[in-house]
Amino acid sequence: MIESYIKSGKLTSKIRDEASKMIKDGTLVIDLVEYVENEILKSGAQIAFPCNVSLNEVAAHYTSPLGDETVIHAGDMVKLDLGAMVDGYIADTAVTIIAAGNIDENYTQDEINLHEEIVEASAAGLEAAIATVRAGIEVSKIGAAVHEAISEYKLNPIFNLTGHSLEQNNLHAGISIPNYDNHDNYVLDEGQAIAIEPFATNGEGIVNDSPGHYIFSYLANKPFRMKNTQRVLKYIQNNHRFVPFSGRWITNEFGERKGNIALKQLSDAMAIYPYAPLREKQDCFVSQKEHTVIVEKEGCTVTTI
Repeated sequence: MIESYIKSGKLTSKIRDEASKMIKDGTLVIDLVEYVENEILKSGAQIAFPCNVSLNEVAAHYTSPLGDETVIHAGDMVKLDLGAMVDGYIADTAVTIIAAGNIDENYTQDEINLHEEIVEASAAGLEAAIATVRAGIEVSKIGAAVHEAISEYKLNPIFNLTGHSLEQNNLHAGISIPNYDNHDNYVLDEGQAIAIEPFATNGEGIVNDSPGHYIFSYLANKPFRMKNTQRVLKYIQNNHRFVPFSGRWITNEFGERKGNIALKQLSDAMAIYPYAPLREKQDCFVSQKEHTVIVEKEGCTVTTI
């Protein structure tokens, strides 16, 4: 088990670092997303969830739909969040990169300085959290460490986003790792795998749903009269039963029109769960940094370093 966590962590961190070099002015988000997903598959691993590329005020849960024309501009805060599985054991990692290029065309120097501070704050929050992790620690203490580190920058964490525990074939295994002291006295055990993901913002620190749904999870088998919807559900059951999947994968398989009709019907019937992109409530900038760790008696092993 531990070997598989380590293996998935090494390959995920390698792909994260290589993909980060693509984050520059003019890059299409869909090219970045598909590079990451293809590299995971080429490595012999499985995709743990669709690659998320969330820009500026969007904190999470954006992945490209089919034909996405979203372009990265110099100076944008680009959150790259990816995950891979080896034998079902997951590595989940994220980084925020300020897109390279002629930044002066899009942002003032003061704005760029702010972007850099927000990125540094989420990194500091993650470092503080990792230093806190050990068997027997209450998860609220990890959250308190994150909040304190980000507050030193006079910024806020995202209070309604959390890290999470990991299990085989289970990305969100039931335990939340907060980004502030939420008074949760759940105690971590030796050998547990958790993903810690501080988000920092110059806003209020709350995210709300934005329009659109690009990521989905399987929920339940339901009867449908339309044969196409039945086929799509069967395909999801066979290929994406355990971890989130991209609407783009479905439209690639079944065609854009039929795929989107089926996804809407399946979502309406709660056969699948649709995730909306999450945007900071005040439309302020958001950064994220994330590592997967294995809890040890006196600390932890970071698998995605």
